[in-house]
Amino acid sequence: MGDYLIRSTAFDGKVRAYAIESTETVREAVRRHDTYATASAALGRTMSISAMMGAMQKGEDTLTIKIEGGGPIGVIVADSNAHGDVRAYLSNPHVDFHLNDQGKLDVAQAVGTSGTISVVKDTGLKDYFTGETPIVSGEISEDFTYYFANSEQVPSAVGAGVLVNPDHSVKASGGFILQMMPGADDDTITKVENNINELPPISSLIDQGHSPEQILEKLLAGGDHKVLSTTPVQFKCRCSRERLENALMGLGNDELRAMIEEDKGAEATCHFCNEEYHFTEDELRQLVTQQ
Repeated sequence: MGDYLIRSTAFDGKVRAYAIESTETVREAVRRHDTYATASAALGRTMSISAMMGAMQKGEDTLTIKIEGGGPIGVIVADSNAHGDVRAYLSNPHVDFHLNDQGKLDVAQAVGTSGTISVVKDTGLKDYFTGETPIVSGEISEDFTYYFANSEQVPSAVGAGVLVNPDHSVKASGGFILQMMPGADDDTITKVENNINELPPISSLIDQGHSPEQILEKLLAGGDHKVLSTTPVQFKCRCSRERLENALMGLGNDELRAMIEEDKGAEATCHFCNEEYHFTEDELRQLVTQQ
């Protein structure tokens, strides 16, 4: 089975839980963006969390995450929806460092620790929901734990990890989000906290073959665990030649004529998937006639 995420409840509905395996999805993003090891880890963690947050949306709602930590990696942007589609990019994919004091990829140094996380939810209405919180560690998982508690007022635990091979390829990737619902008592919270503290690194569990279901069984031990839904996850970009044509037409005839006369055509690259689109002089002239 390919990548997927599950949505669950436990402890009589007092805990809402998500878990994801995202190895192939992150591999595709790493392939498209040619990321180095530390950048791959930062990008993969963001994608796993984005996909799980996308699963919290409804219908055709979309969610966009932007991480700006001031580090050499630059900006990380990811967006997702309720159907398991996720895409992402970063400003500088060629960032890598020696392992940190814990022997892990130094994501915090790459992301930076001075900046913000912002989340924009597009529900198809006139107004967007926007939440923003400061980055507290640069490790991404901790930063989203802080985001949920302070922007959405939902006590949460967020974990995401990416295991990278020596050749910079992705070996395993996944994550989880646990959220305390109204009515969660101290006993439930203590049990969940203990389970989290005893959990091995999430990427190691994925590498060892643990499924999202098995990961949540560990995290929710001591409480009833009910899977509500299972959603396939994949890297999927919404760009298309038609979208680019509409964008070019939006520039106006004067700009299109300048491209024809000065550039002898036009080309554009999608930030999210690195797909290149080329337009000849004749194709641009056809866009002018359609105005």
